Amino acid sequence: MNTTPQPDPRDRPARLTVGVVGAGRVGPALAASLKLAGHRPVAVSAVSDASRRRAEEMLPDVPVVPPAEVLERSELVLLTVPDDALPELVAGLADTGAVRPGQLLVHTSGRYGAKVLDPALRAGALPLALHPAMTFTGTPVDVQRLAGCSFGVTAPEELRLAAEALVIEMGGEPEWIAEENRPLYHAALALGANHLVTLVAQSLELLRTAGVGAPDRMLGPLLGAALDNALRSGDAALTGPVARGDAGTVAAHVAVLREHAPATVAGYLAMARATADRALAHGLLKPELAEPLLGVLAGPADGAGGPGGTPGNTPGDPS
Repeated sequence: MNTTPQPDPRDRPARLTVGVVGAGRVGPALAASLKLAGHRPVAVSAVSDASRRRAEEMLPDVPVVPPAEVLERSELVLLTVPDDALPELVAGLADTGAVRPGQLLVHTSGRYGAKVLDPALRAGALPLALHPAMTFTGTPVDVQRLAGCSFGVTAPEELRLAAEALVIEMGGEPEWIAEENRPLYHAALALGANHLVTLVAQSLELLRTAGVGAPDRMLGPLLGAALDNALRSGDAALTGPVARGDAGTVAAHVAVLREHAPATVAGYLAMARATADRALAHGLLKPELAEPLLGVLAGPADGAGGPGGTPGNTPGDPS
């Protein structure tokens, strides 16, 4: 006999009809996740052929209709459009009378909090900002990845419990973000996730150029360990030639990158300078080694000059 306490049905949020405005990578995945929780997707708007195919795959049998009709059919509306398009979309929906009093209006932008939904709020809608801190592929695997995913949640205080309940129903973990902190929150995520993709892609290309046959297999364990160490230990996980103060090795890196991949030099120098600053501040980089290293890193990023940036100079020699 199962003795596990069962949730009281009265404690479950009411089942809602769900609409999606913008069938990019995020909206269909969230709607599919809400469907698993018992809600009912009833309408989706999609413009491009790719978004229509995505809606059909992720939300089969859900009709594709114009945005105004999505709102007409739905009690909970997911506004999953690019950040720059969101304010105009919200204003347009409110001005045309598409927003209904009591309708839950959810956007998934990391940049904005709830205030971007003020035009809809004035029309009687209930505004929620629920941003999943995850990279989406636009495929069903995203629904599985939502399990344990953190969501940046911003909403009026009286809607806080409703916002957090929706996140939990999607398998996520709510993290409350104050309205004024949304841009900083989003910048932090972009710095970590978006730039990581660029760095990994550059590393893969350089390894192929160096003759490595399976660069992904080589990088996988290394990057996995580096990420795990960084999450566990922060700056204490810093390692490599910059943190050790190996100015000669760093100069060799810069020289070979200028020769084989000049487009990567600016990024290498910028990240190496930031790494040196953090290593020095945390006592990992010895001050006597920092000066010649920073001399190497002071060179220009445009490919001019020798390893230290100035023709004829040795690394760290300002003369």
